[in-house]
Amino acid sequence: MFMKEISLIGPTASGKSDLALRLAQENNAYILSLDSLSIYKEIDIASAKPSKEELSKIKHFGVNLIYPNEEFSVGTFIKEYLKLKELCEKEDKNLIIVGGSSFYLRTLVQGLSPIPEYSQENILKVKDLLQDLSSAYELLLKVDPEYMKAIKDNDRYRIEKMLLIYVQTGLSPSQYFEQNPPKPLINNMPIYEIDVDRNTLKERIKLRTQKMLEMGLVDEVCNLEHKYTRLPNALKAIGILEVYEYLDGRLSLEQMKEEIIIHTGQLAKRQQTFNKGQFPSRSLLDIEAIYKEASNFF
Repeated sequence: MFMKEISLIGPTASGKSDLALRLAQENNAYILSLDSLSIYKEIDIASAKPSKEELSKIKHFGVNLIYPNEEFSVGTFIKEYLKLKELCEKEDKNLIIVGGSSFYLRTLVQGLSPIPEYSQENILKVKDLLQDLSSAYELLLKVDPEYMKAIKDNDRYRIEKMLLIYVQTGLSPSQYFEQNPPKPLINNMPIYEIDVDRNTLKERIKLRTQKMLEMGLVDEVCNLEHKYTRLPNALKAIGILEVYEYLDGRLSLEQMKEEIIIHTGQLAKRQQTFNKGQFPSRSLLDIEAIYKEASNFF
């Protein structure tokens, strides 16, 4: 069997996960999650990841990969995808890629530039430079002002990556990426985006937020804070930050709920804008229309 793959995207709470599960069960497919929070173990309610029952019905990948205090990069996601693609071909499975973090999908479609192998000497040199993050940023800004304008001066992760490239190759980031252009990892894959009207989406967000609270969101965040503190980036997501505000006494329980709903709605709008800009050839359809088209594709 020749492996077929599709992608389901759309704003948060639009029904992507349920649709993916339905299609996977009927079309002999595995599911790869694009969700940036579901990759973390122990962040179960705040991420709205599939339940244990749903995870047991269909094999999900890109879920529960690492702990909240561990680093995850788009490069790690690419490795997960390539490993899964090989598994699907070996086991005669199709693949459904689903989630709201379309940045990962864009990387699959556009590809990544190959990263040079760094010598231990240069890794230590960069580590030393990063002791003064401001000076490290200024160095890169002088070398490549246009490229570095898109990187914040406190973005340690990206500054480190650009420094490693510069120190290892002697090329500015712009020069390096020009000489090493990305290659797409997926070609001609159908991308379906769930089209949902604003009022329906708002109601779905309200219901999901209420469900998260009933499932024990506050207790989950308390446990995560106790175990990992508030420092990891994974613990600064919508649904977690608002609980911190509640725990600190700055919001009532009802105000916290409303803040989560508002911020989730704002996230949904950003996701829709991103998808429109990055995937102009996507099929924008309602859930049942996507179900029919995807079923015919498989």
